[in-house]
Amino acid sequence: MRIAIISAPAVRKAVPDYVTALAKGMESMGHRVDVLDAWTGDGFRLPGYEYIVVTAEPVSLFGGKLPEVIPKVLAAAGSLGGKKSAAFLKKTTPFTAKALSNLMRVMEKEGMLVNWSDIILSAAQAEFLGKRIGA
Repeated sequence: MRIAIISAPAVRKAVPDYVTALAKGMESMGHRVDVLDAWTGDGFRLPGYEYIVVTAEPVSLFGGKLPEVIPKVLAAAGSLGGKKSAAFLKKTTPFTAKALSNLMRVMEKEGMLVNWSDIILSAAQAEFLGKRIGA
């Protein structure tokens, strides 16, 4: 399966280790995975992928606010209606579940079918979750 992972950390930085571990787990199951940095990329063409994974980190401590780049990237990505997807959020605050709900709402607004969501605690857990994609 061809999978795109959109990485949207809270601030502009290199791809986090948990995103790399998630991709490694998916690749170990035989999937073709492309990691796309939401902060540096523009004009992603996502309709060519069979599965889209959005990973993010909450920006605010209490409000569940997400990086402003996520809605922009998804809106500019082309037709995503009916596309299977997953939403993963890095655990940073006690209110991470609210941010995960906000992320799924943004994805569903674009027509994506979010069939899996989870909160990532560590890189090891991310790799384990990656092995469960498509299983």
